[in-house]
Amino acid sequence: MPFHTPLQENMAALLRSARLLRLSPSGLLNIAGTNRTGPPLGRLYSGALGGSRTGACSRLTRPARDSVSISRVWPYTAGSLRGYSLATDEKEDGSVMVRSKQAQQFDWALAKLDSSVRRTGRITKTLLLRIFHDICRTGYPSSNQALLLLRSCGSLLPEVPLEERTVLAHRVWEKLQELGAQFDVSHYNALLKVYLQNEFKFSPTDFLAKMEAANVQPNRVTYQRLIAAYCQNGDIEGASTILGFMKTRDLPITEAVFNSLVTGHARAGDIESAKNILPVMRGAGIEPGPDTYVSLLNAYAEKGDLDSLKKAMDEAESADCSLMDRDIMQVIFTLARAGHQEHIPDMVERLRHERGYVPDAMNLCLSLITQGQEETSFHILKSFSTLEPDNFNSDSSNMGNFFLRHCVNMDTSVEKLTKYCKELQETKRHFAPLTFSLHCALEAKKTGLSLELMKILKEQGFPIRPHYFFPLFIQNSKDNNSAGITEVLKSMQELGVSPDAETLSIYILPAFPSTEAARQALTDAGIPLDTENFLTLEVRALAVSDLAKLYTLLSDPSFPPLDHNHFRSSLILGFRKSDDVESMVKITELFYRDKRFTKEGSKPAEETSYFLYNLFDSRTEGIVQAQEEKLRKYLNQLHAQNIKIPLNIYKGIKNVLESYNVPELIKDVMALVEPKDERGSVSAAPRFTVIEGKVLALENKLAELKAENKPLGTILKQTIQALCAEENLQRALELKQQHEEMMIVGSYATLINLCCRQGNVEEALHLKRELSRKDSSVVLDSSKYIALVKALSKNDRVEEAVDILKEMKEKGVVLNESNLTMLFYVFNSLVAEGGVSTIRRLQDTIFTLGLAKPTTNLCSPLISAYLESKDLSGALEATLDFQKRYNQLPRIHDILVALVEKGDTELLQKAMDFVSQERGEMNMLYDLFFAFLQTGRFREARKIIETPGLRARPGRLQWFAEKCIFVNQMETLEQLVDMTAKLFECDRDEMYSYVLRLCKVTNNWQKAEAMWTKMQEENVIPRETTLRMIADILKNNGQEVPFKMPEAWHEGAETAQQDEPALPPTTAASASEYHTRLLALCKKGKAKEAFWMIKKADQQGLTLTASTYDHLIRALLADGSMEDAMVVRDIATSRLPGFQLSNIAISLSIVTHSKKGQTSDALEKLKSMLQVGHVPSQLAITRLVQALGANGDVAGIEEVESLMKGLGTNLNLSSMIFLSNKALAHIKNDDVDSAIEMLDSAYTSPDSAKPGMSFVFRKVMEDDNDKALDKLSAMAERLANHFACYRPAVDLFLQLLDMNKLEDAKFMLARCNGVAQQKNMLVSYMSRKAQFPGQSGKIKALISLIPDFTEKEVFYPYLMKCHFVDKDLASAKALHEQMQKEGMVIDELSLKRLAVLYRNAEETVPFTEPPESFKFYADKLKDQVTKAADE
Repeated sequence: MPFHTPLQENMAALLRSARLLRLSPSGLLNIAGTNRTGPPLGRLYSGALGGSRTGACSRLTRPARDSVSISRVWPYTAGSLRGYSLATDEKEDGSVMVRSKQAQQFDWALAKLDSSVRRTGRITKTLLLRIFHDICRTGYPSSNQALLLLRSCGSLLPEVPLEERTVLAHRVWEKLQELGAQFDVSHYNALLKVYLQNEFKFSPTDFLAKMEAANVQPNRVTYQRLIAAYCQNGDIEGASTILGFMKTRDLPITEAVFNSLVTGHARAGDIESAKNILPVMRGAGIEPGPDTYVSLLNAYAEKGDLDSLKKAMDEAESADCSLMDRDIMQVIFTLARAGHQEHIPDMVERLRHERGYVPDAMNLCLSLITQGQEETSFHILKSFSTLEPDNFNSDSSNMGNFFLRHCVNMDTSVEKLTKYCKELQETKRHFAPLTFSLHCALEAKKTGLSLELMKILKEQGFPIRPHYFFPLFIQNSKDNNSAGITEVLKSMQELGVSPDAETLSIYILPAFPSTEAARQALTDAGIPLDTENFLTLEVRALAVSDLAKLYTLLSDPSFPPLDHNHFRSSLILGFRKSDDVESMVKITELFYRDKRFTKEGSKPAEETSYFLYNLFDSRTEGIVQAQEEKLRKYLNQLHAQNIKIPLNIYKGIKNVLESYNVPELIKDVMALVEPKDERGSVSAAPRFTVIEGKVLALENKLAELKAENKPLGTILKQTIQALCAEENLQRALELKQQHEEMMIVGSYATLINLCCRQGNVEEALHLKRELSRKDSSVVLDSSKYIALVKALSKNDRVEEAVDILKEMKEKGVVLNESNLTMLFYVFNSLVAEGGVSTIRRLQDTIFTLGLAKPTTNLCSPLISAYLESKDLSGALEATLDFQKRYNQLPRIHDILVALVEKGDTELLQKAMDFVSQERGEMNMLYDLFFAFLQTGRFREARKIIETPGLRARPGRLQWFAEKCIFVNQMETLEQLVDMTAKLFECDRDEMYSYVLRLCKVTNNWQKAEAMWTKMQEENVIPRETTLRMIADILKNNGQEVPFKMPEAWHEGAETAQQDEPALPPTTAASASEYHTRLLALCKKGKAKEAFWMIKKADQQGLTLTASTYDHLIRALLADGSMEDAMVVRDIATSRLPGFQLSNIAISLSIVTHSKKGQTSDALEKLKSMLQVGHVPSQLAITRLVQALGANGDVAGIEEVESLMKGLGTNLNLSSMIFLSNKALAHIKNDDVDSAIEMLDSAYTSPDSAKPGMSFVFRKVMEDDNDKALDKLSAMAERLANHFACYRPAVDLFLQLLDMNKLEDAKFMLARCNGVAQQKNMLVSYMSRKAQFPGQSGKIKALISLIPDFTEKEVFYPYLMKCHFVDKDLASAKALHEQMQKEGMVIDELSLKRLAVLYRNAEETVPFTEPPESFKFYADKLKDQVTKAADE
C-alpha cells in the first residue's frame, strides 16, 4: 500500500523538527481581507456518511466551505460530469488510436458515473470496478481517468465498509502506477481526501515525504487536508506543525483549517478549546460559517451532549448560519455511531425536507446500514412519508427498495428483514417488499436467505415460479456443487414448485455428469419424471443426436401435440452436426402439414417459413459456406415436396445469405417462393428543360417595351426598386411621374418605404393616398406599414400613426416575427426622446387591436423610457401593469438594480412581493440575488442564495454570468461562482469556466491559476475544455502548467497522418499478398495506410488488379482524400492502360467534390458519366444538389434535374430533393419570397403528394436565418390553418423539437392546433428516433408537449426500444414497473428487449423471457397494428 514506508526527506524532517505553535488571533493567522479567505465553497453533505463526520471527512479540509466529497459535487453542484482524456506534453508511447480510445472511454466512464450519482447520489462498487478494469485493459490510463477512479473510492461508496474502500483505493493507486499513470498534486490530494473520508490512519509526514520523493510539490489543499488528518486523530500538535509550515510559506489560513481544529480539540478531549476556536476565528477576521458550527455540533454529538447540541444549533441560527438538512443528517450519523440513538428523534424533527432531501437521506440510510445501524436507518426511511408525492420519483410507492437491497447485501437477519417488510407494506410505503427482498437475495446468490423468503411468501399465498430458482442453480453449477442443486430441488418440491422444461434442460441436467445421475437426483428430490417437460427434454436430446429417431417419434400418430418452437434450437443444432438430410426434410414437411407441431391459432406453413429463416439466420458465414452443398440438397428436396415460403421470408433469408456470399444457395431458396404476378416498369421518356438566357438590362428593356407599346408594370417596378436600392428617390419619383398610369402596387410600396427611410413623411403619405385612390382595397406589405408608423411617430404625428395601425387591423395585415422585431426597434427609437406617452399610446393600440401579442421585447421600451428619465416609480408601476394585463415582466432586473442603488426599500419590497406572488418565490429570490450582486451588495446576495431549498437554474445563472463577462465584471463574477458552491444541482465546472473565459479575455493568468486551485479544493473534475482554457492562459503568459496538457486525440491523429506509417514486411510481397492486405486495410477504414502500401508496391514495380486499385480509390474518396485518390488513379492508369473508374468510384468523386464545395467539378463529372452511359448513385445526386443549393445555384439544380429526368432510370430520389434545395438556393440568394412562392405552389397543387420539408427547416435553423425562418413558419401555419395541409407545420414542429427549442415548439402548437392531431406523422417521428442512441429525451419531450396524441400502448414500446438501444437497464426497469403499475399488457417485443438488457448486465431476468427472435415479435407486433388499423 502506498505511503506506508517512512522516507527521511528534507520536507518530512523539517516538519518533524518544527516547533509547536500556539494559536493566536494575530501573527500566525495573517489572513488577507476582513472576511473569509477564499470562497465559502459549498458546505455539502459529505463522506461522513461513510465515516465519522470530523474535520477530515467533511467540511474541514477545504478552504472556507469546501465541498467535502465528490458525491456532493457530482449530483448537486457539478451538474453533468463530462470530461475527456488528456495527453502529456511529452510524446507518449501509445498510438493515436489508444489516445482516441482513452477519450471515448473516459467520456463513457464519466457518463456512467454521472448517471448513477444523479439518480441515486452514489455509485456501486460493481460499476466502479467495471470502469476500472475497462480503463486498465488499454494499458494507457490517462491523468483524468486516474483522478476519476481515486475520487470514487471514498464517500461515493456508502454501501461499502470503510476498510474495504481504502483497500480499493490502494489497489487502484498501485495498479495505475504499475501501468505508467503519471500522478500530479491533484492525485495526491484526491488520495488524501479518500483517506479522510474513509478514516484511514496514516502518517502525514510520510505522505509528504512520498510526494517529495515523487518530485510532486504539495499545495495549499494538501496542507489543509494534512491538518484535517491530524485533527481527525485528535493530534493538535501535529496540526500546529503543519500550520507553522503554512505560515512560513505565506499560505492563507482559511475557515476550513479552523473547522479542522474544532474537531481536533474535541477529539483530544478538550471540548472547551474546540468551542473557543470560534472567537479566535472572529479575532482573525473570519466569521464562523455553517461549516464551523457543524464541526462543533459533531463534537457535541460524539459526547452525547444534547443540551449543548441544541444550544449550538440555536446559536448558529441567531448568527445567520442556517443549517441545511444534510448538516443535520451528519449530526444524526455521528449520534448513531457514537451510540446515542436516544437523541436521534430530536434531530429528525428538525429536518425540513428541502430539495435534495431524498438522495441525501438515502445515502444516510445506506451508510447507517453499512455501520450496522439498521434501526436508525429504518427510522430515517419512515420520515420519507412526510414528503409530498411530487417530491418522489416514479418509484415512490417502492421507496424502500434501496434499504431492503442493502439490508440483504449486509446479511441482515431474516427476522429483522421480515419485520421491516411488514411495516413497509402495512404503511403503504412499498407495494411488495418481501418479493423485492427475494429478488435482491437471488441477485446476491444468498441461497439460505432466498429459500427462507420464499417460504414466507408461500405462507402468505404468493405463487412461487420456477425461474425464481435459476440464480441458485447457476451459482451451484459454477461451484460444481451437485449436492447443492439437489438441495435446491428439494426446496422447490417443498414449496410445491415443479421444474419446467427450461429449468431441467438448461440449469439441472448439465450440472450432472450424466442423464442417469440427473434422473436419480430428481427422484431423490421427489420430482416425478412423467410430465410434458420430460417429453420436451427427450425430443431435444433426440434432435441433437439422431434425426431419424426423432422423425420416427414425431410421426407417430399417438405423439401428443408439441409446438416445434420448444425444440427448434436443438433441431437446428442437430441438423448442423448431422448429414441426414432426408430425415430433416421429412421433419420439416411434418411441421409444414401437421398442426400438432404448431401453437394454437397459427398456420403450420407460416410457422415453418419462420423455422427456415431461423435455420439460416442461426448459422455463421463459415458454417453456411462449409455446408453449402448439404443446404442446397435440403432446399431442393423441400422444393420437390412442394413446400412454399412467402416473399417476405424469402427476402429475409436472401439478406442473410447475401451477406454470406452464397449466390447459388439464394437461387435454391427462390425456388420455394410462392408465385407472384410480375410487375412491369415504365421508363420515363427523356424530357429536357430549356434554360433561359440572361435578361437584358432593365433600362434597355423598359425602353424597348415602351417603343413596342407593351405593358411596363413589371419592368417599371424592377427599375424603381433598383433606384430605391441606390437611395435615388428623386429619379424614382421622376420615373413614377412619367409612367404614373403604369405604376403598380409594388412600385408604390417601394417608394413609400424609401420616403419613410429618408424621413420624407409628407411624400410618403401623398403616395399612399394616391395608391388608395387608384384601388382602396390595396394592402401594403406589413413592413411598409411599420415604416410609416415609425416615420410618423418620430415626427410627433402619433394620431396619424395610430390611424395607420387601425388600417392594418381593418385590412387584416398579419405581423410575423421579423415585423415584431421591427416594432421593437420603432419603440426603442423613441426612448431617447423621452417618448413615454408616445410609446404607451402605440403599445396600447397594437395590443388592443390584436396586431401583436404582448411580449417582453415589445413591452420593455416603455420601461426603458421611464428608466431613462429616472422615474423608478413609474417604471415599476408600468412593469407591474404589464404583468397584470399581459403576464409579462419586462426589465425587472434593471428596475431592481436601480432601486437597490437608490436604497428605496419601500418600492423594492413592493416589487419583491409582487414578483413572488406572480412568478413564485424562487424566481423572486434569483431576481433579488442578481440585483444585489450587480450593485456590489455581496453580503446580502449571499444570504439570498443560501436560502434553504433553493436550487440551481442553469439558464438564469448563465444569463448573469454572460452579462458579467460582457461588461468585464470580474469581482461580481467571482462572487457569483463563490456563492453558488453549495447551490443544489449547480454545475461547478460550468461556473468556473465563466471566470476562466473572462481571465482569457483580460489575460489574467494569476486569477486563472487561483481558479485551478479552488477547483481542486472543491473536488471538481474539469472538462477538457476547461483544462485547455487554463493551460492556454498560463502558456500564453509564460507560466508553467501545473497539470498535464490536454491534447485532443484527433490532433495527434492529424500529426500522425503526416508521417508514413510503418509498413508490413514485404520480403516476399507478391501482387496477391498486396491485394489481400490492401483490401483488409480498406475494410478496417485504414485507407491512408493502404495508400502508402500501394505507393510502395508501385516503387517495387508490382502491378495489381483493377479491382484493387478501384477499391482503394473508393476508400480514399469515402474519407474525402480526393488528391490521394487521384494519385492512385494515375498509378492504375500507368500500370493498366485500359483502367477506368467504376460507377461507385465516380459517384464517390462527385460526393467528395460536392462536400468540398467544388460544384462545377462535380457537375462536369456527372455530365461525363452520363455521356458514357453510366448511372450515378442516389447519394451522388443528393450531395451534388445539396451543394448547389448551399451555393445558391438555382440554375445548376435545374440542370441536374433536367439530366435526371432524361436518364430513363429511377434512382429513387426523394420527391423533395430538387424542390427543397432550389428553395434553399433562393434563400441563400436573399430571395426568400421566391422560395416561399415555389414551396407554396407545390403544397397547394391538387396533385401534390405533400412531401416533407424538414431538410429546409433544419438548414435555415442551422444558418440562424431568422428572416427566412419567420417567412417559412408563416407559410407553414397558413397552409395548416387555411388549407388543412399539416405536413410543413408538423415538420417545423418536429425540427424545433429536434433542436431542443421546446418553447418555440410550444408556441407552434398554440398557433397550429391541428399539428397535435397528426398522429401518423408523430408516431413515425417516434419510430425514427427509437432507432438511434440517446433519443429517449426527444420522445419524452414530444409526449410532454402533446400528452394525448397516441395511446400508451404505442408510446411505451418505443420508449423501451430507446432504453434498449441506449443499453440503459435502470431506465428500462423503471419503465417496466411503470407499465405494470398502470395495468398494461406488455408486448412480447418489449419484454424480449428488457430480458436481453438483464442478461447483458449479468442480472437474473425476473420473468419468463419470450423464446422467439426479435424479428418474430416485431413482425407479430406489426401484424397486430395492421389488423387494428384495418378494423
